[in-house]
Amino acid sequence: MSSGIRYCFNTSTIRGQELSIEEQVDVVGKAGYDGIEPWMEDLVAYKQEGGRLTDLAKRISDHGLTVESAIGFAHWIVDDEDVRRKGLEDAKHDMDLLREIGGLRIAAPPVGAQDGPVLDLFDIIDRYKALLAVGDAADVIPQLEVWGFSTNLHRLGHSAAVCLESNHPKACLLPDVYHLYRGGSDFQGLELLSDEAIHVFHMNDYPDSPARGELDDSDRVYPGDGVAPLTSILRSIAEGGKNVALSLELFNHDYWKQDAQEVATTGLRKMQDAVDAAGLS
Repeated sequence: MSSGIRYCFNTSTIRGQELSIEEQVDVVGKAGYDGIEPWMEDLVAYKQEGGRLTDLAKRISDHGLTVESAIGFAHWIVDDEDVRRKGLEDAKHDMDLLREIGGLRIAAPPVGAQDGPVLDLFDIIDRYKALLAVGDAADVIPQLEVWGFSTNLHRLGHSAAVCLESNHPKACLLPDVYHLYRGGSDFQGLELLSDEAIHVFHMNDYPDSPARGELDDSDRVYPGDGVAPLTSILRSIAEGGKNVALSLELFNHDYWKQDAQEVATTGLRKMQDAVDAAGLS
């Protein structure tokens, strides 16, 4: 493993296999990853069904895994004040659960504002500040996630500006190879970001067709199986010993039909090969 690089697995990659969260943890641990990025809905379901978070935390620890991040969908960004207030309550609930299994960070995508009008950037900044305050209380860092298909926060520059103007020491981004390309951002902009700007980076690749504007989540492929400039991307975010968790996030329906263990193992190997090719191992 390259100094500073950790390998993480976003459980969306085997979502179609419909495994329990315990089974997901076992798959990720057996494959040899350093960390896991679960979906909050799976964690909530586990607890509602009588699961003990202390048991799950031990299972994760026994596999030598860290919970680098998690995927949640709290409506923190929307214009409607009542919905936004509820969104912050949902975010707090998610963060509190996440801390019980040792979670460090959570995704903060522009859910609820991915369609419709473009929001005022300074309104988004204020709303991200409010979410950061919730994170401070819960000791979980909300990562501003770039969504390439979204009306809001689909560009790296817009998202970076929100973090910059929030004036908060823990403000950070959650970028993604596919989403940066899908939203029209140039990957070179990653070189301008500091070591603290990105803690987790969603790894995947995209094919040369369909066209950029027609791609969707299911078109993502393993790193190295598409046409993304992974070497330059990885050097931008990890060269010089930068600490970053590369989290494999795929929604490929063909992979969902395959054995989950094989998919996880293949994904780790593909990420490691990309890191090797970038000269970072």
